[in-house]
Amino acid sequence: MLAVQKAAPETGFTLAEVPIPSPGAGEVLVEVEACGICGSDVHVYQWTSGYEWMKPLMPVTIGHEFAGRVVETAPGVTSISKGDRVTVWPSMSCGTCQACREGQPEHCERKVTLGLTRNGAFATHVTTPASQCFVLPDNVDFELASLTEPLCVGARAVEIGEVKLGHTVVVLGVGMIGLAIALMARRAGASTVIVVGKDDPVRLDVARSLGFSDTVDLAVSELTNEVQRIVGGKVDRVFEATGVTASIRDGLSVLRRGGVLTVTGIHSKPVEIGLTDLVRNKHQLRGSHGATRATWVTVLKLLAQCGEEFRPLISHRVSLAETVHGFELSIRKQASKVVVMPKLAPANTKDKS
Repeated sequence: MLAVQKAAPETGFTLAEVPIPSPGAGEVLVEVEACGICGSDVHVYQWTSGYEWMKPLMPVTIGHEFAGRVVETAPGVTSISKGDRVTVWPSMSCGTCQACREGQPEHCERKVTLGLTRNGAFATHVTTPASQCFVLPDNVDFELASLTEPLCVGARAVEIGEVKLGHTVVVLGVGMIGLAIALMARRAGASTVIVVGKDDPVRLDVARSLGFSDTVDLAVSELTNEVQRIVGGKVDRVFEATGVTASIRDGLSVLRRGGVLTVTGIHSKPVEIGLTDLVRNKHQLRGSHGATRATWVTVLKLLAQCGEEFRPLISHRVSLAETVHGFELSIRKQASKVVVMPKLAPANTKDKS
């Protein structure tokens, strides 16, 4: 089968022909129908700092935001059946560390992640523990289902940031995670959600198409002035989803006393902040990464209820052979969410439909 792999600690991916894997004990084999390109995947493609731990695992097939159909189950698997349409929680806990023993597998100290530490879903087939599979609601198609993982990341960030009814919110970053946070903050009851990008017209347009009228382009506007104009002061909550260290200081500058800034971006450089100001302003700086099983259940229910609200997030659909082209679109900020569809012929690759 064709697979997109990280084969060396340098920029780029390799298209490789590899055997279709067989499911091990407790596992299933999933035929991949749709797999989204994630910001973490872009970091791996560009080989930015912070992913050096992948070196001994190479070559490894990338891709973790996916959905597909179960085509084989290992003996003894009863929770998932052949033919089930599924999406997969890619973060696998060990079950034995302190966090796992305390019922918090999302904090596992020895987690394995599909598409990063174990072969993932930029391929025609992928194996996964059956316990990681969620059967799709009948009315959720595969490309919508591939949004489940990033929507869960956004939903969990909003939980960590404790957005409440009437809060004013700034979201720094208009990639998939930033837009997911904005959508989930609005659903949590935020009265105003300001979506901020920088020289990112395509994705700011996507934000507006999702109903966010308050958008800021830092290439032409100054953040503090725009926030003052929109809300008349500072905001209750800030979410960072850029991976750019300067955005942390920018976020703190528009955060009211007692407010919370939640960081979700992966940063290749350290950041300096004024701790005295942090203390005097009673600011809280929190980190959010991944999600919980409960978040997955909630987001799948949401997709079943109003999935079409989220479809505008998908700007491009590409074939498996054109995955690298999809990455280049993402890097050049010409796409919001690129979904790789292994069954899509290259000649039929399309943008919005």
